[in-house]
Amino acid sequence: MVCVAGMGYAVEHTPPAVEPATSFAAVEVHAAEHVAIAAEPYDSKKKESIFRIDYLGHNVMPVRLIVTNLGDKPISLSDARILFETADGNRIQAAEPEDVERLMTRQERMGGKIPLPAPLPPIHTKPKGSNKEIEQDFNTFEYSALTVEPHTTRAGFLFYDVSGLSDPLLDAKLYIRSIRDGEGHELFYFEIPFNKYLRSKSSSMN
Repeated sequence: MVCVAGMGYAVEHTPPAVEPATSFAAVEVHAAEHVAIAAEPYDSKKKESIFRIDYLGHNVMPVRLIVTNLGDKPISLSDARILFETADGNRIQAAEPEDVERLMTRQERMGGKIPLPAPLPPIHTKPKGSNKEIEQDFNTFEYSALTVEPHTTRAGFLFYDVSGLSDPLLDAKLYIRSIRDGEGHELFYFEIPFNKYLRSKSSSMN
């Protein structure tokens, strides 16, 4: 167990317990297709303390994806596209470890300022969050289930570069398409509004 300095609580770098997608506020259920998918942003220092890296401090939003197969046949995510859609309609692909390290390095080189959209020249310094720690986090937490068996829930994290967005979750959504059933037929796309999560978070604080 690792004690997080200055936070007053201890944390293990282990994934949260898996619960059905319908247990979460930001969920979309396709009853006819027997699939429920939820999205749970880790948008606070306390929630993201399960990771080895302060992703939020580097403008990376961890989003937990929870997929529940309510049917009797497996579903496949091998061709799925899972995108963070901003309030103005831009769609952001999930980051790879090297993307996160590159973003962190650029920001530290610029003194924490939001990076410019144009690419910077190659840099040879390592960010404070080492590549090893990023790799460990991705190996431990990244969503990796290509198949979700009948009556089973699979969960894991995707990491999105939200630099340049002052309030990345407001009016944004997780957009998911190209999920297929056991016979290879594509399911209807999912759009999970993060406003559902924000409303639940706001009501729980009142």
